[in-house]
Amino acid sequence: MNDGGAKPETLLRVAEIGGRGRSLVAAQSLRAGQVILRESPLLLYSAFPFLSSSVSPYCDHCFRLLASSAHQKCQSCSLVSFCSPSCFASHTPWLCESLRRLHQSSSSAFSDQPSDRQVQARFLLSAYNLAAASPSDFQILLSLQGSGSSNGDPSSAAAGFLHSLLSAVCPPLPVSISPELTSALLAKDKVNAFGLMEPFSVSNDKRSVRAYGIYPKTSFFNHDCLPNACRFDYVDSASDGNTDIIIRMIHDVPEGREVCLSYFPVNMNYSSRQKRLLEDYSFKCDCDRCKVESSWSEGEEDENEVMEEMGNEDEEEEMEDSEGENVEEVCGNGVDDESNFPHAYFFVRYMCEKENCFGTLAPLPPKTHDASRVLECNVCGSLKEDEVGGNQ
Repeated sequence: MNDGGAKPETLLRVAEIGGRGRSLVAAQSLRAGQVILRESPLLLYSAFPFLSSSVSPYCDHCFRLLASSAHQKCQSCSLVSFCSPSCFASHTPWLCESLRRLHQSSSSAFSDQPSDRQVQARFLLSAYNLAAASPSDFQILLSLQGSGSSNGDPSSAAAGFLHSLLSAVCPPLPVSISPELTSALLAKDKVNAFGLMEPFSVSNDKRSVRAYGIYPKTSFFNHDCLPNACRFDYVDSASDGNTDIIIRMIHDVPEGREVCLSYFPVNMNYSSRQKRLLEDYSFKCDCDRCKVESSWSEGEEDENEVMEEMGNEDEEEEMEDSEGENVEEVCGNGVDDESNFPHAYFFVRYMCEKENCFGTLAPLPPKTHDASRVLECNVCGSLKEDEVGGNQ
């Protein structure tokens, strides 16, 4: 995929930003559609609960949909299937035996655990397996943000339960596993894992995660409710590196500007966004969009209804008023104090209109000096001609 010239590793640098901590900023001017990072996962694990009654329809390594007549099931543990011999080769003897033992000895205590606890068990098995297979990669995992929970914290009890269960069942490892290590690993998974979603379908407005992956470099991106970059993956369409994450710029940003992703669909309303960020990432968002929306009174219309009005009734006026504006002022970190809705332009231009999609649009990678006028949705993959077009 064309990234517009420069190599991704020269496009970003790590910086400390007051109130935001470690951040990734543009090391040079970045262009709309430019690929600024492509990264393979450090580890991947299935999002299906361990004791789920439904069998995963995906390869347990690359997570493509399995063909009904051409896949290979592990005959030793009988718990996972693969789409090819090369994918099956990733299934190590330790992981296979651990899965088999855990399934055979599944106590009522484990079967009574919520589904997310069972998925956490899958992550820990993958992490322990990584420690044995690639100690250097395991150290990278340990270096990521996220610290273990304190006593009394509900997550501390979960870590204690899973540590006791897995240490009693799994074969010995060449690394020492402690309750503290288990707790730290779960914390790093919580704040650094990216979900690979099931294939998009217009009829399915409740898409589930098929797998989770840890992408160390991608985890450096901070959140913004009006991002200037977004992530793409091509799990079912790419021939090589299908589980890679690709980060692409939504619009131009100057050198020194922080590059941010949204950790969830940008159409979520203010209260839902704040609740999600606090529960999953333990912080309150104070981005420019949140500053504006926090001032809306509880008695006013729901934000989604307000945005729908602006997108439908006033779309022509909004587009007309915005043509001369700098996109960075409405989509990045600047707020137009004269407007109650400085982010409306983002919704009109960069939100996918397909039913039940809620994806974000970004230009295709530029092949010339000019930005592409074709926008691609990072959820459904549909293409749209940019009605505004041109460089900002």
